[in-house]
This record gives sequence, C-alpha cells and structure tokens, in this order.
Amino acid sequence: MVAREGIPFILIGFAVLALALVALVMRPGGVTVGVAAVCAVLAIWVVWFFRDPERTGPRGESVVIAPADGRVVQVMEVDEPAFMGGRAIRIAIFMNVFNVHVNRYPVTGKVTYRHYNPGKFINAAEDKASLDNEQASVGIEAGQRKVLVRQIAGLIARRIVTYSKVGDAATQGDRFGIIRFGSRVDVYLPLGSVPRVKVGDITSAGTTVLAEFQ
Repeated sequence: MVAREGIPFILIGFAVLALALVALVMRPGGVTVGVAAVCAVLAIWVVWFFRDPERTGPRGESVVIAPADGRVVQVMEVDEPAFMGGRAIRIAIFMNVFNVHVNRYPVTGKVTYRHYNPGKFINAAEDKASLDNEQASVGIEAGQRKVLVRQIAGLIARRIVTYSKVGDAATQGDRFGIIRFGSRVDVYLPLGSVPRVKVGDITSAGTTVLAEFQ
C-alpha cells in the first residue's frame, strides 16, 4: 500500500521516467542511459517513501502506541497548557526521510481538540522545534485521560496532513495523518504515565508501546 498523498508524486516520478525512456529509445547513448537510470531510482524511491504498510501490535486502554516510525529523541516532563492543562510527559519521535511517514492514533477515544500553528522549518530533532516549527495538534479524550499528538514539520518537511476533526472517533492504531519528507511527532501524556521507551529507541507506528497508564 501507498499513502494517498503520495499518488501525485508517484505519477510525476513515473511520467518523468517514461520521458527518459522515450529519449533513450530515440537517442541511445551514455548520457540518456544515465538520466534514465537516475529517473528510475527516483521513481522507485518515491513509491518506497510513501509506503503505508498495515500494522498490528498491542492494543488496549492501558497502553499508548507509537504514532510514528522513527527514533525517540526526548522523554521528559513539560508544560502543555493548550490541551493537557498543565504538566505532562512528552515523548518526541524524530522521523527521517527513510521512515514510513504515516501517523497513527496512539489511543482510542474521541477527538476533542485540533489546532494548526504556522511556523518555521528548523531541524525537527532540535528541542525548540516543538515551539517554533509549523505544527498540527490533535487532542484525544480517552475516558478520563487526555492524550495530545503533535505533528511537527522539519527542515525538509513542508506539508503536514491531518485527517482528524473535532468530534471524530479515534481508534488506536488507525491512520490520522502524514508528514512529507522528514519531521517529528510528539505525544503528551498525563503525569503518572510510565514510559516504556528511552532516548535512542526506535519506534514503529501502530506497533511499539510508548507508555502505560497507571
């Protein structure tokens, strides 16, 4: 499977490849062979980048599932007044250009908050990216608990897509958005949640257990 947002890029990639192959047939030579080879590699890479594999893993009210593929760059207590209403545990996941970029709900509940904030495009791995960069936030009420997921644009990523709307049902592991070409996803959890990952760990969206509720 590929993410629907990637289809235009895939079509463009293969259209360019087709033109390169036509040029190769009409005027064979070292240059056209090289150009066609580069176009083929790029077309295949675009398909691979927008891959959207099915994911299964632990599910349940007591666990928080990773919303993104990537590397954990932060696990710490912070202030989050907009939705969490105060102190919260933030787990930040950095996604590079080689990761699957489809994002998934970490918990089951109801979407009660959605906010988009335009901003900068600094390196998403940096701490200040959570404040300065373009971002989209989705707040989920899971019973008596609140969980916030924040998609953050990065140095290369310039397009955040969020399907969620206020009032939508959120199902753990289901897709809720995508960020193109490298980015970061932060998850904010209630105090008392127990992280099950540490800085440097690799996560898989819809599969890795980030934390457990107590």
